[in-house]
Amino acid sequence: MNLPTSPAPARALSRLIAILAVLAAALLGLAPAAQAARLKEVASVQGVRSNQLVGYGLVVGLDGTGDQTTQTPFTTQSLNAMLQQMGVTVPPGTSVQLRNVAAVMITASLPPFAQPGQTIDITVSSMGNAKSLRGGTLIAAPLKGADGQVYAVAQGNLIVGGAGASAGGSKVQVNSLNAGRVPSGATVERAVPTPLAQGDTLQLDLNTADYSTAREVAKAINARMGEASAQAVDGRTVRVRMPTSPDARVNFLADIENLPIQLASPAARVVINARTGSVVINQAVTLGACAVAHGSLSVTISTNPVISQPGALSQGETVVSQQSDIAIKQQAGGLIALPAGTQLTDVVKALNSLGATPQELLAILQAIKAAGALNAELEVI
Repeated sequence: MNLPTSPAPARALSRLIAILAVLAAALLGLAPAAQAARLKEVASVQGVRSNQLVGYGLVVGLDGTGDQTTQTPFTTQSLNAMLQQMGVTVPPGTSVQLRNVAAVMITASLPPFAQPGQTIDITVSSMGNAKSLRGGTLIAAPLKGADGQVYAVAQGNLIVGGAGASAGGSKVQVNSLNAGRVPSGATVERAVPTPLAQGDTLQLDLNTADYSTAREVAKAINARMGEASAQAVDGRTVRVRMPTSPDARVNFLADIENLPIQLASPAARVVINARTGSVVINQAVTLGACAVAHGSLSVTISTNPVISQPGALSQGETVVSQQSDIAIKQQAGGLIALPAGTQLTDVVKALNSLGATPQELLAILQAIKAAGALNAELEVI
């Protein structure tokens, strides 16, 4: 005997399922896309970049911590040349001992679209044997680009982050005293032209060569600005058709620079810093099954002086020689089986099981790569 089912609970259950479906769709819509980045973070406009500037100058006003002119004659020559330009002539053969002047190199980065009259930060570094640039003032010095033209003029009071003191042969120093910065210490005198208003196309250069990223950049621009607006030329270059007027070009770039770009998974790579022993592994690295035997070898050399004393009335001389003892010790290392790992956590657990130091891990990773069990590219920096 079948009992009749009430329609009210069935309708309530269907409404609950519909509400849950709407909430799930809303949450999926609000969830950020995996591996998504803006176009401005993965590419840059070709030719729109900063330019390096360099100059030479003098820092004055030091408290006896400047160059020793006997060892840095170019400081005296530079000071004499500057004084002659100001109408002061130093008699030839005059011995000038300068303790408050230092010769320095000035470096700066000229940002794109910088116009005459704007200011940029500069870095000042000692060239000679000055002890400290703290409290110094940079005299006006031209800053030149790679073409030899003057693009800025630098001058100002230095800010040195270090500090130090010395007395009685003892010295205490924190950070470097031979380099400092001058915020807004250079005034731009000449602008660098950019290709933003030239031609009917612009070229976007990807920060990392990747065919998938180049395709996604072109697809995102075409979806936003219309078909045939962008074309992927190769794995690093995307050519974009631009409007003719400068104002429309700026609006065009403003519209596309914030477009979301779906990034592909990065190539499997292990970066090794041989100087510091640092090892960085990205999430795409996988490990094949292998066995590793690890043991350390230590060689100890100790040298002791041995004095050979001649006999009495033998007219011999005392001779001092060296006696060296060499000891070699090798620790036993068992054969450890490393299972295959398809995730970064599995690779980390397998490598940690070896109990090796970071310096030893460098050689182990290279050996695993040579055996074909490390599915990644090794990069040594």
